[in-house]
Amino acid sequence: MQGINVTPKVWERLLAVKAGRSCTCCGAWTADERSALALYGPLARRDLGPLSVAQIGQSLDGRIATVTGDARDVSGPDGLAHLHRMRALVDGVVIGVRTALHDTPRLTVRMCDGADPARIVIDPRGRLPNDAPVLQENGARRIVVQAVGMARPKGVEVIRIDAEDGGLPPARIIEALNAAGLRTLMIEGGGITIARFLDAGLLAHLHVAIAPLLIGGGPQGLTLPSPSETLAHAIRPDCCVYSLGSDVVFDCALTARALEARAPLHGAA
Repeated sequence: MQGINVTPKVWERLLAVKAGRSCTCCGAWTADERSALALYGPLARRDLGPLSVAQIGQSLDGRIATVTGDARDVSGPDGLAHLHRMRALVDGVVIGVRTALHDTPRLTVRMCDGADPARIVIDPRGRLPNDAPVLQENGARRIVVQAVGMARPKGVEVIRIDAEDGGLPPARIIEALNAAGLRTLMIEGGGITIARFLDAGLLAHLHVAIAPLLIGGGPQGLTLPSPSETLAHAIRPDCCVYSLGSDVVFDCALTARALEARAPLHGAA
């Protein structure tokens, strides 16, 4: 397991990488600084084309909330900081309508420097009210992906996609968001939404942040629509494990593109 140290110098470099002005491989870094660059560098890079990632925070026993739905403190303080860094490095954050209705997330960047990402809600049937916190104006783009003709407030972009089997096809969602100029996307929640994108083979990276607590019940982190019947067919990502401090994160590379994003841009690091 590798420790990370997101020093101001590291974060300044990552924001420069996002802006296309630098790389993560050159320079003099401590071991923990270099680990931080390895963890966040693939999200910051924009030279390899569109990228879709996901992040889920869960307990040691694989729960993302209690039986009553309390999910606010599943991640520790360092796990929350990790989530905010990911938000700052992507172009847009995607959540399902259930998460938007139940958790009322702001999806803003508050625990590090960086611009707020576009806030995107998948809402096939138009259940999200127009006064929902996630749709409030704060300068960032607001997008609702829906199958119905429900009108949205001024400034909120609407992407219409035909529903299939009661939901919106993940591939069509990614395609439409990429076409709207959002090339690096993070699927943040909930577990059902993340599982649908993972099951469709659309994620390059999955970050699983594990906090040291046992909940004992409640919703599980990930349940795939098409689970493997045998271990031989289970998804076996290439994982790097990092200690965040209060939490541990598994950075799971799911595609050849993800492995390419980990490689140094200028030869051997």
